[in-house]
Amino acid sequence: SETVANLEIRMRKNSELFVPGLKEEVLHSVEDVEKVLAKARSCRRTANNNVNEHSSRSHSVVTLKVIGRNAEGNEMGNGRLHLIDLAGSERLSSTMVFGKRLDEAKHINQSLSSLGDVISALGSKRQHVPYRNSKLTFLLQDSLRANAKVLMFVNVNPSKESVDESIWRCKLVQLGKSRRSA
Repeated sequence: SETVANLEIRMRKNSELFVPGLKEEVLHSVEDVEKVLAKARSCRRTANNNVNEHSSRSHSVVTLKVIGRNAEGNEMGNGRLHLIDLAGSERLSSTMVFGKRLDEAKHINQSLSSLGDVISALGSKRQHVPYRNSKLTFLLQDSLRANAKVLMFVNVNPSKESVDESIWRCKLVQLGKSRRSA
């Protein structure tokens, strides 16, 4: 039972990514999926800071590998669905965190910045896309490529103090939109 910080992402010879030590479960119903999602929610770490009483201290990624069979044609199909809840970026001057929470905030901000870098590189069709700059982008690289479908919901804070952060989040989504339509 490793901590999240100790989990490593590996690549098999067939380029499939996996995380050693994570448990895979076979699910047969929507109820099974709901149980797994509830378990994932219960493992999510939160803490209060100067801005948010229940601030997420990590990202949450639940991956569903879906395999289906067409009953009429007996054809098989498969896909992968990542359900991701990203921890929000934190302005260190606003949250007034220190110690372990400061380290967590720095890691959260770094991985969100790396996600923005990847989306920007894809949007501008750069030769090199920096997927390996964070565990998050490395894990999600197959879902960020051009043939993947992405749906992103972004929460923004309407307060005047958060306008810079809200603009940054909207630009992140806009980069993804322009990449998809290119």
